[in-house]
Amino acid sequence: MTRRLIFAVPLIVLIGVIAGGAHLVRHGFSAREEPSAAEAFIATRVRRLAIPSAARNATNPIAASPEALHDAMAHFADHCATCHANDGSGNTAIGKGLYPKAPDMKQAGTQELTDGELFYIIENGVRFTGMPAFGGAGTEHQEDSWKLVRFIRHLPQITDEEIAQMKDMNPKTPADLKEEQEIQDFLEGGEHKHH
Repeated sequence: MTRRLIFAVPLIVLIGVIAGGAHLVRHGFSAREEPSAAEAFIATRVRRLAIPSAARNATNPIAASPEALHDAMAHFADHCATCHANDGSGNTAIGKGLYPKAPDMKQAGTQELTDGELFYIIENGVRFTGMPAFGGAGTEHQEDSWKLVRFIRHLPQITDEEIAQMKDMNPKTPADLKEEQEIQDFLEGGEHKHH
């Protein structure tokens, strides 16, 4: 029985690899598709293994406070919301176009991570995803990342008022800035030019 098992396991793995390869050749590999359950399982395990245990067990040195939350909210709106949306849902054109898609950070998949894991991901990114590394030299930058961890913990309770505040903090395109300037010029009595 053991001898059969020794030959059967590699054969099953080989058949799986051949079937997976044939599927890719026929259907391609698109970022528009949802990751399969197997891909999601493997990616989650690999991400967890990629975070050193010391980092995983780190505790947030930034005390919870309205000031820390406001700073993090502004930082998130300016740097993170393009992919993650102001409410953390990932429901943006970029967030939905990534593979894997930007997660809904209010859900268990993110909220069950330790503070240290969230910090490590912010600082170091996640390979083979759209999540870049935002880490930099200096404790001030690390403080910003720890504040973001506080904000991520707040996302399940975020209010409509906070989301509206963040909208004003989101980056603006040159067209947005031009339109704002034209409105300001008009309100100050200047000429409103039409193009």
